[in-house]
Amino acid sequence: MKFISAKEVAKKIENHSIVATGGFVGIGVAEEVLTEIENHYLENKQPTNLTLIYAAGQGDGKNKGLNHLAYEGMVNKVIGGHWGLAPKLGNLALENKIQGYNLPQGVISHMFRDLASGKKGTISKIGIGTFVDPQLQGGKVNEITSEEIVKEIFIDDERHLYFKAPSKIDFAILRGTLADEDGNISLEKEALTLESLALAMATKNSGGKVVVQVEKKVKNGSINPKLVGIPSIFVDYVVLCSDVKYHHQTFPTEYDESFVNSSILLNNTKEKSVLDERKVIARRCAMFLSKDDKILNYGIGMPEGIAEVLRDGNQEHLFTPTVEPGAIGGTPAGGLSFGASVTPQAIIDQPYQFDFYDGGGLDVAFLGLAQCDSNGDINVSKFGPKIAGCGGFINISQNAKKVVFCGTFTAGGLKVQVKDGKINILTEGKSKKFIKEVEQITFSSKTANLNNQPVYYVTERAVFKLSKNGLELIEIAPGVDLEKDILDNMEFRPIISSELKLMDKKIFEDDFKLDL
Repeated sequence: MKFISAKEVAKKIENHSIVATGGFVGIGVAEEVLTEIENHYLENKQPTNLTLIYAAGQGDGKNKGLNHLAYEGMVNKVIGGHWGLAPKLGNLALENKIQGYNLPQGVISHMFRDLASGKKGTISKIGIGTFVDPQLQGGKVNEITSEEIVKEIFIDDERHLYFKAPSKIDFAILRGTLADEDGNISLEKEALTLESLALAMATKNSGGKVVVQVEKKVKNGSINPKLVGIPSIFVDYVVLCSDVKYHHQTFPTEYDESFVNSSILLNNTKEKSVLDERKVIARRCAMFLSKDDKILNYGIGMPEGIAEVLRDGNQEHLFTPTVEPGAIGGTPAGGLSFGASVTPQAIIDQPYQFDFYDGGGLDVAFLGLAQCDSNGDINVSKFGPKIAGCGGFINISQNAKKVVFCGTFTAGGLKVQVKDGKINILTEGKSKKFIKEVEQITFSSKTANLNNQPVYYVTERAVFKLSKNGLELIEIAPGVDLEKDILDNMEFRPIISSELKLMDKKIFEDDFKLDL
């Protein structure tokens, strides 16, 4: 093991290498190493024809994270769980300048673990019926991507998917907090431990080199062995970060102890947010919770409001939220700190969190609603000239005991007033979300029905459920006209329940608390 600079790391990466990176948004991202690889390429046009593989999206949607590697010629192939935070990579794929695959985040995190133990790939049911299924796109994101890396197999006459792993990993680029003189790495300031250990093992066992960017070097014996997240036997190079700007805990946060400490007392007294369409949606979503639902997952964006509704009613303690990269309990953070949780109860490795999700451990998942069709299929992964990617969405949605999708009824300029216990549509959104056929299936209604999974779709003016025959309208908001405000803003006519009713009036009143 050697301590070297980020510039020296960049020089060691050879052409045609398979490079794997750890991180979630900005958490665990070795920003200085990635920056120096970019600089080296710009100055020397080396390395070239890299294959990049990663589980979770890493970037700020602009220039950080994996955007540093987004150059035609530098990267030849990408296998990633989420693309939206690295739009520069996405643009290369859209222009057919690189080969690209989008696989479920949990599958890739498990693939690292499987590769560590010498397996050739990962067997899973995750992705059946979605664009990942080889009967559809097989996870390929463009026309020049031809190799089939997802195949169907049958075990005891039951259909599974086999995800082919790369033959090896030449370089893993990870991040930690402290390194002792031997190269044992602690992760105590990292908001997540992610798949760092699995990826280091996979790289080491396939003959590659493991690079870890850290904050500080300490003497041997000064790190509690239980705090060693990556043992020195799996580490080849340690980079001492030269500037704190390259080692923020999350991209917007240099360091927040509440992300790694459950004992910190926080001032949770917050003013209640205004009663608008987002709060209406969050309240109706929360009403799907029962006293038997304990373990939850909130997606980024609209679903974050459900935690606020529970907090307003002093009921947050009745449930345990989880976040797919490994945080359990606390309050999930949002924005570019998404993935971290404030005062979490525990932080486990990402592959274990997905084991729990894939096995059906989630009671309720609240996820975003971008596009929905008459079948009840959902697309959150591809929109015209934009590759967003599925991230952990497929893992979370496919096996939760109950799924609630939430979002506004239309998009693009929608203005709504909540007044006198009803909804007033002031300006309709320009884009319809309920369309004839989704561009890409990220959630499969067919698979959900085969699994008898309860599925609901909540907007500010209408609530639907998944029936055996497709999307069924079950509730409308007071003040809303069925034809003008709902059906005229859909590209298809849903099944209309014979028991169609108004959404509970208390959702539209100032004071709200769940009846549990």
